[in-house]
Amino acid sequence: MLHDPSHKSTPEVAEEIRLEQYEIDVLRMLAEEWTRIADLTVHQEKARLWQKLNDLESERPMVWINEIPWHEMNHDDELSLRCKDPWARSQEDLMRKTIYQWNHMPGDMILNPWLDCPLSIHSTDFGIIEDVDLAITDPVNDVVSRHFNIQIRDLDDLEKIKMPLVSYNREATEIRYQLMNEIFSDILPVRKQGQTHIWFTPWDFLIRWWGIQEAMTDLIMRPDMVHAFYEKMVQAWMVELDQFEEQKLLSLDCNNTRIGSGGYGYTREMPGENYDPEWVRPHNMWGCSNAQIFSEVSPEMHWEFAIEHDLKWMERWNLTYYGCCEPLAGRGHLLKKIPNLRKVSCSPWNNTGKMIAELGRDYVISRKPNPAIFAPDKFDPAQARREIRDFLLQTEGKCHVEFIMKDISTVKYEPRRLWEWEKICMEEVTR
Repeated sequence: MLHDPSHKSTPEVAEEIRLEQYEIDVLRMLAEEWTRIADLTVHQEKARLWQKLNDLESERPMVWINEIPWHEMNHDDELSLRCKDPWARSQEDLMRKTIYQWNHMPGDMILNPWLDCPLSIHSTDFGIIEDVDLAITDPVNDVVSRHFNIQIRDLDDLEKIKMPLVSYNREATEIRYQLMNEIFSDILPVRKQGQTHIWFTPWDFLIRWWGIQEAMTDLIMRPDMVHAFYEKMVQAWMVELDQFEEQKLLSLDCNNTRIGSGGYGYTREMPGENYDPEWVRPHNMWGCSNAQIFSEVSPEMHWEFAIEHDLKWMERWNLTYYGCCEPLAGRGHLLKKIPNLRKVSCSPWNNTGKMIAELGRDYVISRKPNPAIFAPDKFDPAQARREIRDFLLQTEGKCHVEFIMKDISTVKYEPRRLWEWEKICMEEVTR
């Protein structure tokens, strides 16, 4: 996530990283396992199938699992970290989770035969940090209930939103890149990676500062004020993107990068003919947008207070993805006004039949099965299969589909529930 409204990120400090030999040994052991998996030929076939899906030539629905409650998933100590250095622990955590997912619930995931070294990029963000009261039921779960304390009350507060400033710490990047090569180069290549896909979601920020009830009321009572704040948020994202582009900090996402709230971005249509590998630009990449809080507003208000503003952002990209949790059935006529739209989110709260009829085979339907299937005291695999099969029967021959299981708050500390769901889903989509 590029931005986190809960806090201001601090720039990385360029300082030497010194690891103990045992930490190097742990990372190398994981790299050897990563290489064994990445060398499997199945990844090439998966990439081909993702590309066919995104090019609207799908051969079968694709499956991917994301937003996993990792604090509940540690089976046989597979996720326990051994390293102590903060950078080493972060790298170890990423590698252990990736290998774990491949071993237990891979779906159509793909491992690259290299490791990424992210560029050290910092953005000053949008000027406001949420003021929030939390209600916590599980102290090790990141999913909590929030009460937002209001910071936007009138137009005078518009000045609180600031334009981001982007900086690149070349020295810090080089320190990590050289270290990764020292540790991994004889096992796995290391590649520098800039900013890939950007999760663009102005309303997710505004409601944290404005208040949900207050913002929804102001759509009616103070529409000019809503337009002013939303437009400034769009412009803030645009200013930031300009800096990414100018500083040559963007990297391609037409690969196994997550797109929007959906799956991978493989497509023949990118990076496109106007492409310089030394200077990736937005028109070589995927864009996205959403307005999750608009689940209960009218289609006309959804257009006026979100999509119409978003068009200037979305037109900068090659292809786009729209939506997340908000039901979009009944809004197909508005989505079709987005000229480069390719994928549309279909959350569990949609009128599925209406959405299928509206979108047909002109778009990819990014189906989000309901993660509440994992929350009861007892997991019901038969119900999971029924829900998947029912959607497949409705869409067979009518749509291009990806199944994205996400937003998983809990598996009741029973990891096998998610493993079993993945196996059921893969059985059904390949049936």
